[in-house]
Amino acid sequence: MTAETAPLTAPQRRYRESLWIERILRRETVGGMLLLGATVLALIIANSGWGLGYFGLRDTYLTIGFGDLSWQISVGHLAADGLLAIFFFLAGLELKREFIAGELRDPRKALVPVVAAVGGVALPAVIYLLITLDDGPQALRGWAIPVATDIAFALAVLAVVGTSLPLALRTFLLTLAVVDDLIAIAIIAFFYTTDLAPAWLLAAFVGLAVYAFLAQRFQEFFRARETAAWFILLPIGLLVWFFMYESGVHATVAGVLLAFTIPVRARGGDDDGLGPRMGLAEIFEHRYRPLSAGVAVPVFAFFSAGVAVGGWDGLVEAVTSPVALGIMVGLVVGKTIGITVATWLITRLPGVSLPRGVRWVDLIGLAMLAGMGFTVSLLISELSFGQGSALDDVGKVGILLGSLVAALLAVALLGTRNRQYKRQLADEQVDADGDGIPDVYGDDRASS
Repeated sequence: MTAETAPLTAPQRRYRESLWIERILRRETVGGMLLLGATVLALIIANSGWGLGYFGLRDTYLTIGFGDLSWQISVGHLAADGLLAIFFFLAGLELKREFIAGELRDPRKALVPVVAAVGGVALPAVIYLLITLDDGPQALRGWAIPVATDIAFALAVLAVVGTSLPLALRTFLLTLAVVDDLIAIAIIAFFYTTDLAPAWLLAAFVGLAVYAFLAQRFQEFFRARETAAWFILLPIGLLVWFFMYESGVHATVAGVLLAFTIPVRARGGDDDGLGPRMGLAEIFEHRYRPLSAGVAVPVFAFFSAGVAVGGWDGLVEAVTSPVALGIMVGLVVGKTIGITVATWLITRLPGVSLPRGVRWVDLIGLAMLAGMGFTVSLLISELSFGQGSALDDVGKVGILLGSLVAALLAVALLGTRNRQYKRQLADEQVDADGDGIPDVYGDDRASS
């Protein structure tokens, strides 16, 4: 057995996992800044003299093809249904990696963040329903808006204010956000599917099967010739996306399903997929993440976050409406209490506890940070009320303000905790035996 194919030792595995988390944090910091910039720009333009041009561009229909084979889609829907599918493809790759090679592969480690995510989804939805109960059936359709956590924004904030926080805390947030995304994707697929067309859905699954066969059977070919994936897998993926769009299921679901077919482990590589030979999933993640974080998500945010609030009076009217209040309270209060209480309850079971190094005050800070709904929440608002409708605008005001308040509260708490952890960080970098791996990863106490 060569050094390249030898299974990783426990310290090596823990160290490689830490490097992967750090890499994700660095990338999401840049993506989060671009996302914030696109959002601010959209709000400025939408409430300026260029507002009519902005909304006109968003509602402009593009024609693809010609004659009887032509197909039309608005710029706004292309951003939400098309470009955002790239984001969901990355989310699917992260989900699969967590199940195959990350925290979710170990049921004992996965139990706490999974239950925490469920609590962080259930309570915000209940709070929203209670606040909007007397506001009519259309308002009730937005019950799922406050359930989502924006991975890019949450990890970007954590990367900026949590440079010295324990690795276990950052891993916990990533795992929780990934599970949260999985739940949100399931909600979109099952509760926001209208006028299902079985023939198109069948065509989507046939295309998905072909895509899966090629990705699995010819993994080494695509690893050796990365450009081949652009000419072979990408066209098939686009067809699957189109068939899913026409089927009535939201097209972003296609991105997740396609990602689930990509192998995480390279043949002959390390037993946990973290070795020198990257699996196809990690190669795709390297290639598509810049496209997602740098183009797809910011463009979606630009066309979705622009809300004309109508001055101070309009802003006050929107904020005080039951829909906006339900979203804000759900994101800020529901997420914090739901995640904290669910975690407390599950850790009452024998043998179940918080990850070592995570304190309850840290968990509360993460729960606050999970209240940054944004990307997926904006999408669900459009699915609930219709893009550009009055309720959609009100919902987006609630999302923006709720996410902002959640971020500020989390920054205040986690920033204080970060200063307290700075001294511990120096100890974690000590490599007394000179083996290239900090000694803390060789300590059995770090394994939990």
